[in-house]
Amino acid sequence: MTKKKIIVFMPAHNEEENISGVIARVPRDFHPQYEVEVLVIDDGSKDLTVQVAREAGADHIVSFPHNRGLGAAVREGLKQCCLLGGDIGIMIDADNEYPPEQIPDVLAPIISGRADYTFGSRFKGNIQGMKLHRRLGNYTFTLLQAILLRRWIYDGQSGMRGFSRDAMENAVIIHDYNYAQVLTINLVRQGYRLEEIPISYQVRTKGQSFIKFRQYVSSVIPAIYKEMRRPVSRKRQATVQMHRDEPSL
Repeated sequence: MTKKKIIVFMPAHNEEENISGVIARVPRDFHPQYEVEVLVIDDGSKDLTVQVAREAGADHIVSFPHNRGLGAAVREGLKQCCLLGGDIGIMIDADNEYPPEQIPDVLAPIISGRADYTFGSRFKGNIQGMKLHRRLGNYTFTLLQAILLRRWIYDGQSGMRGFSRDAMENAVIIHDYNYAQVLTINLVRQGYRLEEIPISYQVRTKGQSFIKFRQYVSSVIPAIYKEMRRPVSRKRQATVQMHRDEPSL
């Protein structure tokens, strides 16, 4: 029997100190019907990220000639997952903050057919080392998404997300700097089913985050406004609702 394919993709920018540990911990044989491949999207790294990722066992590496931003890297990751024949995709940050061991948990609702889009939710699980200002920022942007979508969300900034093939094909990320808020708003407005799964989280101990508060706010708020003003495909909503209404096997 030909197996289906799960692709674990990692956006990475100057993560030579962290990425090998993340790749090594990706579970490869957790489901009998799926094979697992690892894809790295190198966002113009200036260090040894690509070499380290290759030596650690990455199956595919796509490199940008210069740094384009996390939003652009995630957009490319979703595109490459489809081109590589992925039936399911999962994004995990390459900074070693999120637990690759919980990839099966985050993908379980998609594999079972009850969700199209999933988060590994830090605020439903365990968090170690997050500073107060980062926690408050997460709460604020998550609350904003919840208000705009009129549904409760626990962790709108999670760096661990699963996607059905249909969600990957139709996701739209409208700016390059980041992806978190606009991607969720886009997919939920289209009618894709979202589920959050508790995970463990520990703040990075090596390397440096790209996020700067002022740049984050000045980039993300206009992008959210733009996404909310974009028309939503009624055909897509109808298709997703039709799949929801189909009886489970």
